Amino acid sequence: MVIIFIGFLILFIGMFSSSRKEGNVEAGGVIIIGPVPIVFGSSKNISTLMLILAIILTVIVLITYIIGLKGWS
Repeated sequence: MVIIFIGFLILFIGMFSSSRKEGNVEAGGVIIIGPVPIVFGSSKNISTLMLILAIILTVIVLITYIIGLKGWS
């Protein structure tokens, strides 16, 4: 629940800070279906950034899974 709140907070901060500036808007995202990340973006730079994010998220999930199997002991 806290992560969702932080995500909305970052979204609103970005909306209000970008309304004062002129510039290009780029968007991207990651959809993880099972172990397969699907990456999309509006430019090559954003797609690369989303790919890095997908790798980081996949590693975090794997570490969490391994810790869950073995326990903390």
